[in-house]
Amino acid sequence: MSRTANLVIKLTAGLEAPERVSQAFSVASAALASGINVSLWLTGDAAYFAVPGKAAEFELPHAAPLADQLAALVSGARVVLCSQCAVRRNINDGDQIKGIVIEGAASFVEEITRESTQALVY
Repeated sequence: MSRTANLVIKLTAGLEAPERVSQAFSVASAALASGINVSLWLTGDAAYFAVPGKAAEFELPHAAPLADQLAALVSGARVVLCSQCAVRRNINDGDQIKGIVIEGAASFVEEITRESTQALVY
């Protein structure tokens, strides 16, 4: 894929599905390292990972530390917290890690319908 390629990853799982969480973060990190434009959407229980310290609670044998991957993604990709998911979990704007934006479904649809974009859901 070229540098103009876009990858949008929507993560819907949280601590209850560690394999899915790890896969989503691993794919996002690999894509970012490959020069692909990455957008990671934290939805459902994945919304909790947007709160400082929550990613550090994640543990999965033989997986890269989630907090480290999230920090790299926040600094080099676009990380988005679902607005409805945040509200349902009492996460207010300003509670999230600096650099993570809060947006809704219309923004997600806009991203995934852009030319040269691949969307994955975990």
